[in-house]
Amino acid sequence: MIYQIYPRSFRDSNGDGIGDLSGIIEKLDYIKALGVDGVWISPFFASPMKDFGYDVADYRAIDPMFGTMGDFDRLLAEAHTRGLRIIIDQVYSHTSDQHPWFTESRVSREGRRADWYVWADAKPDGTPPNNWLAIFGGPAWTWEPRRQQYYLHNFFVEQQPDLNFHEPAVQEAVLETARFWLDRGVDGFRLDVANFFMHDPALRDNPPFAHPNPIKPYWLQQQIYNRSRPENLAFVARFRALLDEYPGAMAVAEIASHDPIGTMVAYTDGPDRYHTAYSFVFLRQS
Repeated sequence: MIYQIYPRSFRDSNGDGIGDLSGIIEKLDYIKALGVDGVWISPFFASPMKDFGYDVADYRAIDPMFGTMGDFDRLLAEAHTRGLRIIIDQVYSHTSDQHPWFTESRVSREGRRADWYVWADAKPDGTPPNNWLAIFGGPAWTWEPRRQQYYLHNFFVEQQPDLNFHEPAVQEAVLETARFWLDRGVDGFRLDVANFFMHDPALRDNPPFAHPNPIKPYWLQQQIYNRSRPENLAFVARFRALLDEYPGAMAVAEIASHDPIGTMVAYTDGPDRYHTAYSFVFLRQS
C-alpha cells in the first residue's frame, strides 16, 4: 500500500504556512503506523509553481519552500530506517517555460538544445500547425517570436512546453535525471502523464470524437496523434532497463487515454514495461 503526500499541504515544520520535507519526516512514525509500505511524494522540485510543482524548472534541485537536498537525504534515510519505501513524482512530458533547457531552446533554431522541445512552423496563414488542443484550454501551440515558430504544450498555455522525445539527447537527459535520484536512494517513480512523451512527427490533425458528455473542447477530439504513440514504448523499455539496474526499484505510470484499459495494458505487459499503471477513468464511472 502506498500513501501519497502532497508536500505543501501536509505538514509545516517551520511555521511559514507551507508544508515541507522536514514536516514529512516528523510524521513518518504516524505514516508507518498506518500499515503502508511506502510513500509517494508529489513534486518538490524547483518550480515557479504555476501548476503547483508540475512545471519543473530544475529536475535535480529542491524548491527552497520545501527545504534542501540535505532534508531530502534525511527523509530517505529516516523512511528506510522504518522500512518505508519512497517514490517520487517525475514530470517528463513537459517542463516549466523557465527551465534552462527551454530558455536556451526558444531563442534560436540553432544550438545544442534547439530541438529539445516540439517546434513547428506556422501554416501559410500564420495559424498553428495543426488542430491539437491543450487539456486546460485553448490551442496546444504558442508562438515564439524569437524563433518564428510555434511550440507545443499539451497542458497549461505558455507555461509547460513539451519535451521532444524524438530527440535522442532528450531521452538521455531524462534517463540521467532518473539515475540521479535512483543513485540518491529513491525506490521508484510515479510518472506523470506517461503516455504523452511522444507526438506524431508528421503533426497530423486529430480526428473529431463524438464524446457523450464533453465538459471541455479537448474531449471533442480523438487524441491519437499527440499522445499514446507507439514510438513511446521503445522509451518505456529503456526506462525499465534503467530501473532493473537498481534491485527493487519500480515505476507506476499515470495514463490518460480514450482506451485507458488497453493503454495501461500496453504500458505494463511484459518485463520491458512499467511495473504498474493507473487511470482516473474509474472515477468517472456511474
